[in-house]
Amino acid sequence: MSDTLGSSTPEPAGNFERDPSDWVTGDEPMTDAQRSYLDTLAREAGEEIPADITKAEASEHIDRLQQKSKRLSDS
Repeated sequence: MSDTLGSSTPEPAGNFERDPSDWVTGDEPMTDAQRSYLDTLAREAGEEIPADITKAEASEHIDRLQQKSKRLSDS
């Protein structure tokens, strides 16, 4: 049997976002891209965030800080 991506059962329409806590790699250290963007957002918000957080935690902080930031697009 060969490796596959996706699922044999389609997801409901519009369900493309996954909870970061459900990520397979969510407990790995945040990526360099996350670190850079999170650093920028945190400085703009006047917040300090630990540098040793996971990918999932970084994603949650990014989402939260984008809500406070002018960087969030008006959609």
